[in-house]
Amino acid sequence: MPEHAPSRLERRKARTRAALVRAAQALIAEGKTAVPILEITQAADVGMGSFYNHFETKEQLYQAAVEDALDVHGALLDELTTGLDDPAQVFAQSFRLTGRLHRRHPELSKVLLHHGLELAASESGLAPRARRDIEAAVRAGRFTVTDTELAMVTVAGTALGLGHLLHRRPERDDAATTDQVTEDLLRMLGLTAAEAHEICSRPLPDLDTIATGPDTAA
Repeated sequence: MPEHAPSRLERRKARTRAALVRAAQALIAEGKTAVPILEITQAADVGMGSFYNHFETKEQLYQAAVEDALDVHGALLDELTTGLDDPAQVFAQSFRLTGRLHRRHPELSKVLLHHGLELAASESGLAPRARRDIEAAVRAGRFTVTDTELAMVTVAGTALGLGHLLHRRPERDDAATTDQVTEDLLRMLGLTAAEAHEICSRPLPDLDTIATGPDTAA
């Protein structure tokens, strides 16, 4: 049976929800989450009644906005690490790309950083992929981690600290800074200094050709 094609009403509802999510993400990035619902709907260019067709509270909308940002980030990492056989390189490439996204997509970055604890414990985005890659690298004999949970505490804290540093110090080279931090993480996880440096010297996919942001559901 062919899949049901969305109706005009369904497409309009999806566009309205996406507009609300984008507006919420912009407000989170600016640290302005205490605004009234009317201001959110005005920023989204939708009617007040439309808000309650999708969300019961602001908190519910903000949760959806964070989940959307995590999903976007996770999907991007999956796309940009496809075809890599070495789990140590998969981990390193994901971390190196995440560091570069702070400058290239600052709104997405700030949404994630404003919800740092959720980022570290979430089942979407960087955290579950980092855990998967660390465990795969241990099984492959690439990493010498004995406690994945403790390793994840270090990785998550480092990712959040790096993001805040890159926003706070715009004069720093984001690529060089991120690669140095990734090297240090790889050495902590069990690679030699030479291996860590070589992996972090490998070319990355061109981030400027990748579009990120909430689904417009057109």
